[in-house]
Amino acid sequence: MHSGLCLPYQMAGTSTRISIPGFVLDKPRNSSAIVPRQVGFGRTTLPQASSSWFVGRKTRRFCGIVNSKSREGSSSSSSAVEDDEGDKNAVLLGTEKDESGAVVGFRLIPDSGNAKVNEPHATVSIDKKKADPSDSTADSRFPRVTFNIIFVTSEAAPYSKTGGLGDVCGSLPIALAARGHRVMVVSPRYLDGGASDKRFSNAVPVREPIKVYCAGGVQEVSFYHEYREGVDWVFVDHPSYHRPGTPYGDQFGAFGDNQFRFTLLCHAACEAPLVLPLGGFTYGEKCIFLANDWHAGLVPVLLAAKYRPHGVYKDARSIVVIHNLAHQGVEPAATYDNLGLPPDWYGAVGWIFPTWARTHALDTGEAVNVLKGAIVTADRILTVSQGYSWEITTVEGGYGLDELLSSRKTVLNGITNGIDMCEWDPSSDVHIPSHYSLDDLSGKVKCKIALQEELGLPVRADCPLIGFVGRLDYQKGIDILLSATPELMQEDVQFVMLGSGERQYEDWMRQLESQYKEKYRGWVGFNVPISHRITAGCDILVMPSRFEPCGLNQLYAMRYGTVPVVHKTGGLRDTVENFNPYAREGRGEGTGWAFSPLSKENLLAALKVATGTYREYKSSWEGLMKRGMERDYSWNNAAVQYEQVFEWASIDPPYVK
Repeated sequence: MHSGLCLPYQMAGTSTRISIPGFVLDKPRNSSAIVPRQVGFGRTTLPQASSSWFVGRKTRRFCGIVNSKSREGSSSSSSAVEDDEGDKNAVLLGTEKDESGAVVGFRLIPDSGNAKVNEPHATVSIDKKKADPSDSTADSRFPRVTFNIIFVTSEAAPYSKTGGLGDVCGSLPIALAARGHRVMVVSPRYLDGGASDKRFSNAVPVREPIKVYCAGGVQEVSFYHEYREGVDWVFVDHPSYHRPGTPYGDQFGAFGDNQFRFTLLCHAACEAPLVLPLGGFTYGEKCIFLANDWHAGLVPVLLAAKYRPHGVYKDARSIVVIHNLAHQGVEPAATYDNLGLPPDWYGAVGWIFPTWARTHALDTGEAVNVLKGAIVTADRILTVSQGYSWEITTVEGGYGLDELLSSRKTVLNGITNGIDMCEWDPSSDVHIPSHYSLDDLSGKVKCKIALQEELGLPVRADCPLIGFVGRLDYQKGIDILLSATPELMQEDVQFVMLGSGERQYEDWMRQLESQYKEKYRGWVGFNVPISHRITAGCDILVMPSRFEPCGLNQLYAMRYGTVPVVHKTGGLRDTVENFNPYAREGRGEGTGWAFSPLSKENLLAALKVATGTYREYKSSWEGLMKRGMERDYSWNNAAVQYEQVFEWASIDPPYVK
């Protein structure tokens, strides 16, 4: 909002509204507190509160919320503002402006001596010990600070999605926007000439194309924009994004020009906040960039190498979010010139493969690693769970970057993903035959019976029904699961699997179904309604993943009262609490079973304990179900933790070579 915009004086109920540039001040009667209400975007945006003072200042270059009981008063001369009854109320001591003349805040003093304000340049003290991003017990009704946030990602649901990355970048921005932040998501405009192109039908071109310098020449890109659910969805358009297949490849494998395609995305994303007048105003240079995985990993490097040396983005900060460290964007060293970086920045992305990983005796192992460059230059590093943030600093989980990540663990945190609480809600799910809730679980057994009927299994409400939903590959531990299935089938259980992936595992599922017709069903492929019905109808969900940065299926399962049995790794370690029937004076605690180490024997042992509890201890089983359903899986909970990391990033100086 322009600093010169003045809102009209108006009465609303029992409060008086006072006009100052960019804000409406609500002053309740019989109260000395004046509360600014956010009325639009721009440098003057502040969150809304009912019990705190807002004091604008340029300290640390952001505005914050200051408690009225913790600041020293001031007796500077000012003009008093009176309400309709003639009482003397608060005084406005003037505004603070930045170099361009835009208002960044103001100072207020109430008429009462009880409420005091700070000096205009007092520092904000953030106790990192108390402000743990994993702690969701703090008051999260409003953010202490608002930011301009730029998500850079290769996929964002519902426009593009192949896995959890699309879910995160399609949901978290909406949650942050709902909390008062200005949020932009920058992603490619994938077109394949089919029906899926309709997903971009509401996005319209914005401004003329721009020129991007990379890959040894000048590339022209266009921007498309859609404003939806409080978020600016910006799509980078270029012919390299127009082809059949997934965002990364087709039936013949990964696209050979992926490095170029995502280098282009990163360059365009760095330009977008500067050149796109969204809602009439650009985001400007003072932004928080969230670079998701290697596809966006060049963003922190570009900020440090291309922009800051020329005084641009000097107040911006970058955060790299690692969803899966196994993918790092590694290409031959000769491709460095394609990245559009200065020659003396090779060291940031330079990478040497260990001897055992080289293809032949003359191979020097030299390469460029985009994710490595992001880890080196980003101001903060995030992963999608606390457990995974520790695992990637180990030799076993670091994929060659463990030493680098260990050296930066002071700025490394993990925040567990949320889920779409509307799509995954057993009380309103359109895909399941019977609804149920924490207060009335009767519909769950109906979902189980309906699933047995749909799949042609014997209808037995008393038989433990075990489910698996996921990719059929090595990461998911599918080899362990299928090797344990013949022995599992000797028990009085039923087992349902849904997934696609490696051909050998798909064939194995078909073979098991023909062998155990009364107990086993395997659905090769992926079907969203079926995944919902399996999640609702099963009693147990099994996830023997070798590594799992976060995992979502276990969150869906607990939300639906389905008890997870998981390998104790990554996000599964964080989200599934082991069942203890003797805790809390015999009332029990925990939401499932997490076993370790990963082996067929340990998997079978955990499933045997789970099925035994289901049969013999119904009250304990109901407690497991309800504790899982009570958990807060919302994206708002994750957004509160992200806000704390944004504040930490803003306090620390940016990366400078």
